[in-house]
Amino acid sequence: MWIALLAMGLVGVAAEDGATPLFDGKSLDGWVAEGASETVFDGAKAPVWVIEDGQIVCRGKGFGFLRYKEREFDDFTFHVEFRMAPKCNSGIGVRTRPFDPADSRGTRPSLYSYEIQLIDDVGKAPDVHSSGSLYRYVAPRENALKPAGEWNALDVTCQGPRIRVVLNGKTIQDVDQREVAAIKDKPLRGYVCLQNHGGTIAFRTVEIRDVKPD
Repeated sequence: MWIALLAMGLVGVAAEDGATPLFDGKSLDGWVAEGASETVFDGAKAPVWVIEDGQIVCRGKGFGFLRYKEREFDDFTFHVEFRMAPKCNSGIGVRTRPFDPADSRGTRPSLYSYEIQLIDDVGKAPDVHSSGSLYRYVAPRENALKPAGEWNALDVTCQGPRIRVVLNGKTIQDVDQREVAAIKDKPLRGYVCLQNHGGTIAFRTVEIRDVKPD
């Protein structure tokens, strides 16, 4: 469906299932790079975040985020497909705020709100730092990641205090934050973002759908 919308020039409008594409396949319109935004590529300065073959590609230098700046979200399902290079470290931020490198601990998603960890750790036993974790707080039920080089599909649903994460068709998180002391006061509204944590990763089919409060 997203590809059909792109072909018709309708990216940015709500799709039939209510999902709104956040990426038009050819530019970073609507997004802002925070933290490390430049790297040295082929001997010259170049952006960390680029568009290649209709994908958002993070070339993996430094630390920072690519945040969708157009609006904040409260109750939603965020869908994205991603493909990691070997040894990649990345993540998805939800209900977060603008990142300020001068106040990294107060503004990075994994501390201010939530980061869904994405890391090349196929086969690793789930813990609070593995792929699909609510990073540093809640381990996933299982490690459902595909090997580096393969595409993964991720859906993150935030509905009031409830956080659900589906990775490659498997529900790996279904948490009521009120029941976990460390996250009970996390915000219920904020931005979504993609993380640069020194790993090369590609993203496609980036879209969001508003859902009704639980």
